[in-house]
Amino acid sequence: MRVTLKIWRQKNHSAPGKFVSYPVDDANPDMSMLECLDVLNEHLIESGGDPVAFEHDCREGICGSCGFMINGIAHGPLPATTVCQLTMRHFKEGEELVLEPWRARSFPVIKDLAVDRRSFDRIIASGGYISVSTGSAPDGNAILVSKEASDRAMDAAACIGCGACVAACPNASAALFTGAKIAHLGTLPQGQPERDRRAIRMVTQMNAEGFGGCTNIGECTGVCPKEIPLEVIAAMNRDYLRGSWRERDNLVTTLKPFTEWSYGSKLKVDSASET
Repeated sequence: MRVTLKIWRQKNHSAPGKFVSYPVDDANPDMSMLECLDVLNEHLIESGGDPVAFEHDCREGICGSCGFMINGIAHGPLPATTVCQLTMRHFKEGEELVLEPWRARSFPVIKDLAVDRRSFDRIIASGGYISVSTGSAPDGNAILVSKEASDRAMDAAACIGCGACVAACPNASAALFTGAKIAHLGTLPQGQPERDRRAIRMVTQMNAEGFGGCTNIGECTGVCPKEIPLEVIAAMNRDYLRGSWRERDNLVTTLKPFTEWSYGSKLKVDSASET
């Protein structure tokens, strides 16, 4: 199988980038997109060229590491599929595939198809957890959870944090990601004590990172490989509004970016305090 990969090449976040076309004559229809990039990189290394940088880890569609645009669609044309699970049989013989990184100010390019998504980590660190000491594992029937609540929580918890929602959104909004993380904890009994503070802190951090606002276009859920429902955004907005009233007297702080080149953040880095 022969395809042409038109790939965005960029040495770092501050260097100019450009598209470079590479013919791949020995692609196998059963290869994943990442395996096709592996084959291309082998050829580039053998010829003394610079291999294409891209993120990957489990290659099973569950870690959220991989992800880039294929012909303008996050993760490619197959719904509910990550690029590591997308096989080359879904493309035509001789087709040109345009590969480019997530395009969002809050996801600065590291190199080629790899972007810095630590803004997601800071959103999680701001409140996406349960800090109550629970001791050892409780009995399964100690805290009753309805089937409806458990199903809704599991649907939201399926989010793998790949960033496709941000890349697909015209506003580069992280509302689907943040909403999923807030909803999956806020739906369960264990997440109730910190529900208000969690919503306030995570939404505040999301805004501080420079993500755009949600206008309910729905592109995010359309490209989400785990098909996170749009209703998690409504749940986030509900919890944020309620929490803003209940926690109105408490100061909300945000986390600073770890490096100056995380320029997507609106927060300023104090160089004197960096180590």
